[in-house]
Amino acid sequence: MNHSLNQTWETYTASWKAATTVEKQALFAQSLDPHCVYNDPNVTTQGWQELTAYMDAFHQQVPDGHFQTKTFSTHHQQSIATWNMLDGKGQVIGEGTSYGKYNNDGKLVAMSGFFAAT
Repeated sequence: MNHSLNQTWETYTASWKAATTVEKQALFAQSLDPHCVYNDPNVTTQGWQELTAYMDAFHQQVPDGHFQTKTFSTHHQQSIATWNMLDGKGQVIGEGTSYGKYNNDGKLVAMSGFFAAT
């Protein structure tokens, strides 16, 4: 396992739990390319501002919701992770898989989440 890509992934994952835009932006600066593309069954976003808005909408639906990585594998500047979605009390309320693609600086340029759409 490439430790630095795993660290990047975990920093990105932590941004989903961050309560404020300032906290999110600090984590994004460590883990995401400014022009990153995120997509899942519900949305496609480009850049930090759109992703922040989507994360904020997620927190409206699931207060203090966050994600916990179960498995992480990587090769050739890409990764696959399985995860649990947890509510604010730490109860598992969903699960899924995400694919990540990284630039030469080790920052995520694309993240795709796969889960049962609601």
